[in-house]
Amino acid sequence: MHRSLSRWQWGVAFALAMSAALLGRAANEQHTNRLIHEKSPYLLQHAHNPVDWYPWGREAFDKAKQENKPIFLSVGYSTCHWCHVMERESFENPEIAKLMNDNFVNIKVDREERPDIDQVYMTFVQATTGSGGWPMTVFLTPDLKPFFGGSYFPPEDKWGQPGLTRVLNKVAEAWKSDRERIVASSDKIIDQLQSAIAISGGANKVSDAVARKAYEQFASQFDAKFGGFGGAPKFPRPVTLNFLFDFYGSNPESKEGNRALEMSIFTLRKMAEGGVHDHIGGGFHRYSTDKFWHVPHFEKMLYDQAQLAMAYLNAFQITRDPLFEKTARDILDYVRRDMTSKEGGFYSAEDADSLLAQGKSEHAEGAFYVWSKDVIDRLLGAERAKVFDYHYGVEQGACKGFRLSLRRRAKGQCAGRSARRVQKQKHSDPAARCCRHGEEVRPNEGES
Repeated sequence: MHRSLSRWQWGVAFALAMSAALLGRAANEQHTNRLIHEKSPYLLQHAHNPVDWYPWGREAFDKAKQENKPIFLSVGYSTCHWCHVMERESFENPEIAKLMNDNFVNIKVDREERPDIDQVYMTFVQATTGSGGWPMTVFLTPDLKPFFGGSYFPPEDKWGQPGLTRVLNKVAEAWKSDRERIVASSDKIIDQLQSAIAISGGANKVSDAVARKAYEQFASQFDAKFGGFGGAPKFPRPVTLNFLFDFYGSNPESKEGNRALEMSIFTLRKMAEGGVHDHIGGGFHRYSTDKFWHVPHFEKMLYDQAQLAMAYLNAFQITRDPLFEKTARDILDYVRRDMTSKEGGFYSAEDADSLLAQGKSEHAEGAFYVWSKDVIDRLLGAERAKVFDYHYGVEQGACKGFRLSLRRRAKGQCAGRSARRVQKQKHSDPAARCCRHGEEVRPNEGES
């Protein structure tokens, strides 16, 4: 059994393992691009890709204009799981890299370093596709106007998505054969976006009609059984919850106002009880991979914690329900302990991927948070483990479905005995890792 490690010790172990891996990789590396001179951790992760990456700047812009090539813009950040996946699958692939280098000027941007650039092109992607996320992929004209975009692309057609190889070929072909139409289309898109921004930015206050329309849209998407809005993957969406609190505050006596309150309260309760909430370490994971709030994508974001703390505090002030007070304190305690640097700043995120075992370089999504029933029995003892298992629906062999089904009972049903959360995550190698666990309970900073 591994000795329990503090967050700082895990951080040092992870950093040493990653440094060793990067040094070993660099020693055998055939490719080094311009990102090697950058300071961003995210950009440096891509410095040895065979893709001829440029940082955002004049050198890349001039090259695109001189060679009359479109720009391939890729935006992400260092703790983004799917950014890592797209790098491994596509940007480290020599054939895809050649396709990119021959037909595009390739620019890589860290959204945490340049949120202004990220916001501009994310607005385009959301407006043209109806959704957005990272990694963000956008094709630009040489004068930086977007004409096609999306988020993660697999290397080949998969899951009903076009593969990056096909997208690159189609865009390169269209640019060569129908460039004038693409440029005209990008001009039109920019004009429409600028008009929409000017209209939305002209008012200092949201009108009652707009607020009611937003309420009606959220009400139509509300999941009355499990909380939240829409299906899987299911995000906490604290901005929506706080809007509904404000809508209730403006209409506390109306049927719609009370319905808005009910939707927010119910969703916050389901989230607090589910696996998207880290019941041991505190705070909330990025989103749930299912509609039940059970199995999280394990990344944790600072801005999610800030907004969710506000939502739970709003819920507590309105209802005085101790669950909401406890959850708000849980979030803030986690931020103070794990996301605050000794210099006084805040860490922006925690990576979804973590070490599988101390002293080894292999890592996987959620490894730090995943537990097996055998470990629960060993750590809690047979009698307490029975209460825990009953409370959270832990079953021997439950991981055959690659996720742990939660059936959380009320406190009275558990004979008043406390229990802590167990989380299960689907792994890429089900046979070998089905019951892989992260044994270390994360203690306070400095403990061992």
